[in-house]
Amino acid sequence: MDITQILDTKVGLDQYATAGWQTLYMVGISLFLGTLGGIPLGVILVLARPSGLRPSPVLFHVVNFFVNTVRSLPFIILMVAIVPFTRLVVGTSIGTTAALVPLTIFIAPFMARLIEQAVLEVDDGILEAAESMGATLIQTIRYFLLPEARGSIILALTTSTVTLISATAMAGTIGGGGVGDLAVSYGYQQFDTVAIVATVVILIVVVQGIQAVGTHLARKARND
Repeated sequence: MDITQILDTKVGLDQYATAGWQTLYMVGISLFLGTLGGIPLGVILVLARPSGLRPSPVLFHVVNFFVNTVRSLPFIILMVAIVPFTRLVVGTSIGTTAALVPLTIFIAPFMARLIEQAVLEVDDGILEAAESMGATLIQTIRYFLLPEARGSIILALTTSTVTLISATAMAGTIGGGGVGDLAVSYGYQQFDTVAIVATVVILIVVVQGIQAVGTHLARKARND
């Protein structure tokens, strides 16, 4: 007898496996792309501010406006608003790959703000040391700012990962799939209590695991 019959659920183990892979795919790629955009944006916000190493009011206000604008939009609204852009980038607005576009645009400004806070925590003495050693701007960022902020940056990545997992649930509205989509499609729409409980348990375990690993790595980075 199949386990789905025993538990009286419409969702099979193969569907959980597929949904898990879709979630991993969406979170992994969008986190990578978001990091490529979020870290530079966060560093620019620190350097270009009036009290930064390279004050640039125009650049600061442009980046700050972009970050605030995207972060002010709930993910579901952002996802719908950029459908034409998503279709232009990947050729379709439906599916797991299509979900990567709004997920990346959503997480990059979110991460930028976290990176900004992380870098601002770096002691001014570190910057003075870099200046006294004649370090260039790129060297200051690479060898002083980012290494000193790595503990907080790890926590920023951890928070971003958890946030992306939550966002992938809404990606199901454009056929993105994922574990969250199972909860909506079966648990809510088809009143499959077992499916929604199983999904909740899976998400809790995954998020707790990610948070534990991230906290451990951040603590270790700060103690090194």
